[in-house]
Amino acid sequence: MTDIQAIADSGPTIETALTYTTDTGVPLAYQITESSEGEDDPLIQERYVVHPVSVHDVRPFTNTLSLDREGFILRRSASAVTDFFDTDEVNAVYNPEIERLVKQETGAEKVVVFDHTIRVQSDEKRRAMKAREIVNLAHNDYTVKSGPQRVRDQLEPDEAERRLQGRFAIYNLWRSIAGTVQSAPLTICDARSVKHEDWVLCDLVYSDRVGEIYNLAHNVDHRWCYFPNMEADEVMMFKSYESMDDGRARFTPHTSFVDPSTPDGAPPRESIETRVLAFFPADA
Repeated sequence: MTDIQAIADSGPTIETALTYTTDTGVPLAYQITESSEGEDDPLIQERYVVHPVSVHDVRPFTNTLSLDREGFILRRSASAVTDFFDTDEVNAVYNPEIERLVKQETGAEKVVVFDHTIRVQSDEKRRAMKAREIVNLAHNDYTVKSGPQRVRDQLEPDEAERRLQGRFAIYNLWRSIAGTVQSAPLTICDARSVKHEDWVLCDLVYSDRVGEIYNLAHNVDHRWCYFPNMEADEVMMFKSYESMDDGRARFTPHTSFVDPSTPDGAPPRESIETRVLAFFPADA
């Protein structure tokens, strides 16, 4: 078992700051457009608060991490995709790669890839490629409500209701698409260090639907981790929803962060985050 405190005591640690959300008891509402996630609203900005944190290098412990315990893993998994901005190629080549990887790592009997988000740090390239901004905010992509709703959104009604009777999970798979990550890396929080009262409900208001995510309120017990210098043939996989409330990791907060050791002139980060539904056999 991985002891994150032991990692903090023995491994490399970065001192930085992360953006959290103040819980006022009133849910936030983000207006989502093609290129923006609605964070410029002053009423939303005033709910954000920055706290200093330690981020722990967990590369030396990669082989001991678990999706059901800490909530995240790192795997080497090269892709045959040549252009991640080509939607057709991603759907034809990357989706099957991701499905195979998730089945291999989780034992799921069915995997459904339902979303890709490309994030580009460079303002100029992001606008040119119609990509999204990197997110500097601690959050989790699904809630106890929106996880099951995603199943209903993706499957036919009869299958959805049948699948909702068994175990399922939603995983995110995060990969660099522009070489080694030297700027704005992703940090992820050990799921065991997050308490129920740390979650802050947020609505995502799209033109055709309303989704729901969790932002994260600050707690000094949070244990933040990262894998430095992630390569393009590596994938970080983490759990953003778990249907079983039995002690397994259910939600795994994450955010990009400022690494003070980033070298001058480091290339801007470009990444793809893929979301999948994974359905498990009855005995899983």
